[in-house]
Amino acid sequence: MSQDRPLNNAELLSVLDWYRAAGVDLAVVDEPVDRFAQKPPAAVTMPPRAAAQPASAPAAAIPSQGPIGGDPAEARQLAAKAQSLDELRGILDAYDGCGLKFRATQLVFADGNPDAKVMLIGEAPGAEEDRQGKPFVGRSGQLLDRMLGAIGLDRTSVYIVNTVPWRPPGNRTPTPEEMELCLPFLLRQVELVAPRLVLTLGGPAMQTVFKTTAGIIKMRGQWQDIAIGAHQVAALPTLHPAYLLRNPPAKQQAWRDLLSFRRRMDEMGIG
Repeated sequence: MSQDRPLNNAELLSVLDWYRAAGVDLAVVDEPVDRFAQKPPAAVTMPPRAAAQPASAPAAAIPSQGPIGGDPAEARQLAAKAQSLDELRGILDAYDGCGLKFRATQLVFADGNPDAKVMLIGEAPGAEEDRQGKPFVGRSGQLLDRMLGAIGLDRTSVYIVNTVPWRPPGNRTPTPEEMELCLPFLLRQVELVAPRLVLTLGGPAMQTVFKTTAGIIKMRGQWQDIAIGAHQVAALPTLHPAYLLRNPPAKQQAWRDLLSFRRRMDEMGIG
């Protein structure tokens, strides 16, 4: 067994990158911080004499905290107020009801053309998406671009969103509570864009949009006319690019789905 040794700079950076990818957001604290279980501290006004006296020890830093939990009814009310995508983005930027926001770097709202007739719906941002603020820009995004190109599409001809707009720590699957809090904003996003066709990517997105507990392997490739919020649209579920990277043989199934999607586009006269 090798003995412990100091890590070099490259190894230290690799360790830090691994911690960040796993959702670690505080370097050193004495006790673990459960941000869901804490309320933001109330503002304290110090009396003038106390403020003038030198402190004997520095005050402990209070980590940024999220609320205990959001109210889905509030999320629905806020989402309904948006009359444009810009308004919806502003509302999401100010929304503090979902704890994912307090662990993410930034909001990942959408990418592509908001006037497109085709909308793609994925699950949640990953590490690279969290850094850049756009969906599907990591390895799975590069594969998605190639998949779109194979049927004559690119990011100027589609609009891409996720079911949740903030990265879950460690790229875990969003919890049902997180999905419920973010769902009204997704539904309003679909209503505002009003796509003629929807392609869902992966199991969680398919289950959210199609309102089912069935698995993606069973559902993929099957067209359905569904209601997303107040918008009626034809939708097709297919496999997530990240799954295809882990399981290359499944690309044959995804390719059949893409060909079906292209045929439907041609039938509807969508370029």
